Amino acid sequence: MYGKGLRILSIATVVAMAAALALVFFYAPLEAEQGFLQKIFYVHVPLAIVSLCGFVLGGLLAIQQLRTRDPRWDLRSYVTIHVSLIFALGALITGSIWAKGSWGHWWVWSEPTLVSFLIVFLLYATYQPLRFAIEDPERQARYASVFAITAGAFVPMNFIAVRLSTAYVHPRVLGSTSNLPAPMALTFLVSLTAIALLFATLCMYELTAKHARAQLRALRRRLAGDGERGHERRPRSAAPSPPAGPGIPTGPPMPAGAAMPGSAMSGPPRPAASGLPTTGMGAPATEGRG
Repeated sequence: MYGKGLRILSIATVVAMAAALALVFFYAPLEAEQGFLQKIFYVHVPLAIVSLCGFVLGGLLAIQQLRTRDPRWDLRSYVTIHVSLIFALGALITGSIWAKGSWGHWWVWSEPTLVSFLIVFLLYATYQPLRFAIEDPERQARYASVFAITAGAFVPMNFIAVRLSTAYVHPRVLGSTSNLPAPMALTFLVSLTAIALLFATLCMYELTAKHARAQLRALRRRLAGDGERGHERRPRSAAPSPPAGPGIPTGPPMPAGAAMPGSAMSGPPRPAASGLPTTGMGAPATEGRG
């Protein structure tokens, strides 16, 4: 279900990342004041933009979950927010390195852009504990969706408030105040595209892995003969449980020793050869010579 197009997306991501790295190190000119340190800008800013957009996307997917009650939308919202949180952590780390080289400090609390991004990160850091604290899958999906929608609406409001702020030292990349030269602007756009493709690829990989794990778990329950009892209770987890999919049978448990339909062991038993009784291995039994 989720694995379709994953190979093409992965190849496009590798190509875009390679192109971005080539432009960063061999095409984009050095900044006059910061020199080589400024090149971290092509990683830090795309990570921040993609992570914020991912948080908003997670809220939009959560709206679909509340409308349809479909657990697949909850899974997509969870994976999107999960990967966005990782990208946001990367943005904070690269931003601290850049701040230390540019301003001489790892963090500047008087800068509204840095503080607001940290607030958003800490807000979404409570998303996983919230899900883990709720054991019932339906309540977990409902409460997590409400949280994702509320926090997702906070992200653009916070961005607009920071943009309207007058006291800032953080450079502006998007807007009328941006003065990037053409080579830098092109490199930035390619880097942003590469990071966005990386985000989509990681989300697709995680969705595919969770779906395959759910299918394997359902198949193990089926083969173990507890297919009905296996749905009564699940171990507590922050991640939603995706449906097993149409390829896994969901009927009553199989009797012991029965073969899966369509397997090589299925079908009617073969008759014994020459009318002789058979042994446990299916071969005709012979009498010993006296």
